Amino acid sequence: MTRRGFLALVLHAHLPFVRHPEHPEFLEERWLFEAITETYLPLLERLQRLGNDRVPFRLTMSFTPPLLAMLSDGLLQARYERHLERLIELAAKEIERTRWTPPFHRLALFYHHRFTTARRLYVEAYRRNLIQAFRELSDRGVLELLASCATHGYLPLMDLHRPAVRAQLQIGVQAFEHAFGRRPAGFWLPECGYHPGHDELLKELGVRYFLVDAHGILFGSPRPKYGVYAPALCPSGVAAFGRDLESSKSVWSAEEGYPGDDEYREFYRDIGFDLEYDYVRPYLNGDGTRLHTGIKYHRITGHTDDKQPYDPDRALEKAAQHAGHFLFNREQQADHLSSVMDRAPLIVSPYDAELFGHWWFEGPDWLELVIRKAHAHHPRLSLIAPSDYFQHYPTNQVLEPSMSSWGFGGYHEVWLNGANDWIYRHLHKMAEQMTDAAARHPHPDGLRTRLLNQMARELLLAQSSDWAFILKNQTHTGYAYRRLHSHLGRFTRLSDALRQDRVDEGWVADIEAKDNLFPFLDYRVYAA
Repeated sequence: MTRRGFLALVLHAHLPFVRHPEHPEFLEERWLFEAITETYLPLLERLQRLGNDRVPFRLTMSFTPPLLAMLSDGLLQARYERHLERLIELAAKEIERTRWTPPFHRLALFYHHRFTTARRLYVEAYRRNLIQAFRELSDRGVLELLASCATHGYLPLMDLHRPAVRAQLQIGVQAFEHAFGRRPAGFWLPECGYHPGHDELLKELGVRYFLVDAHGILFGSPRPKYGVYAPALCPSGVAAFGRDLESSKSVWSAEEGYPGDDEYREFYRDIGFDLEYDYVRPYLNGDGTRLHTGIKYHRITGHTDDKQPYDPDRALEKAAQHAGHFLFNREQQADHLSSVMDRAPLIVSPYDAELFGHWWFEGPDWLELVIRKAHAHHPRLSLIAPSDYFQHYPTNQVLEPSMSSWGFGGYHEVWLNGANDWIYRHLHKMAEQMTDAAARHPHPDGLRTRLLNQMARELLLAQSSDWAFILKNQTHTGYAYRRLHSHLGRFTRLSDALRQDRVDEGWVADIEAKDNLFPFLDYRVYAA
């Protein structure tokens, strides 16, 4: 049967760097713990099951350096194990509490099995090394891995200081090599944020392609011959793949897409909020604030507060229906496109990885079912990685993509608005000072080298797009403010110490121990 189209599923895995050894427990560290339990372990389990069943597929995933650093950190690994132990203990208590309410009792058993399985996989099967597990999938040829920026900095708003953009890109590639032992073929631009000319910096690093939102290609110059259904070559020769909006909406949208179906698990109903405070308090954060435990007994049900018990079997059936619906629509889409194109179209569908399992509990099952059904029932639609397309069509149109992002409105308003615009005057000044310091100190002694490297770390961490995003959405704003002021203050103190030639080695060692990512960092990247 003639192939009619290609489908590239791309998952972007990212969390901001959150590590607080100065506290025995820290609320925001749960972001990582929840993502491991609900997203990364379920994805690994299903991808390895597909491989063991000899189901051929290709999937693409990006991993940001902050996430890689946290996944490999011994302190956070130990804390995650303790987190799992407490979840298992809570689930065991729930088995007893729900013994006389059969729908919830079944779910309590379900969660107890889920958490004990997570512990077995994390401790015994993967030996706390999830990076190696994903690397092995890449080595088997089923997973294409993408690099990303050092700290997920939003590059279009950093372009005022091009060395800062180059540093984000270069350190991101170095972190990828450090984790996976190879250079990346592709690159995930944070928030799909593209600024004309940044492709030239990617070319310097040996990157072959990156992803942009649809209008980055559609508003490019000259007009794209194939729309977003074939890569465009930038003037530098680096390729840009555009996001397909139709396939994205069916998965992203809670209102119109699959995740909002009545049968799926309700994210916002959790026993951390529903049960008596004294009962759940031992399993909350150290300050006693109510929070999500991950044990949720209700399904979405509809636009009502009267939520019905969750049924995993019915949810799985619905995930299977949605997987078939997704593939049917992609095949129809490919059939139409191939009728008006002189080549097989490529549908690029990128998503945040954490959507699968965390926000959309059934997402990992849906993904596995999409892959299985594509192999068994949709032979005209091939699952590939973006780089595979060049084997079929090595010649592509040259155009300059337009400035763009995949944020609301398509440009910068998520990361530049009245809630967060004050950040940038500080970030620009820090970048200017870092570039100047790198140029003035090409060969410092050991302690000053450490100081300059730590200046670079503080700048990079302050540049994370997550803080602007949090301030815009008014969630965890107190933490975002504290992080920004902390990095700004540390950078200023380090800069003053360098200028005054008075270095407190003990203080430098203390903040090195707290912000310990990028052990390979060389501040001279800012002097390039």
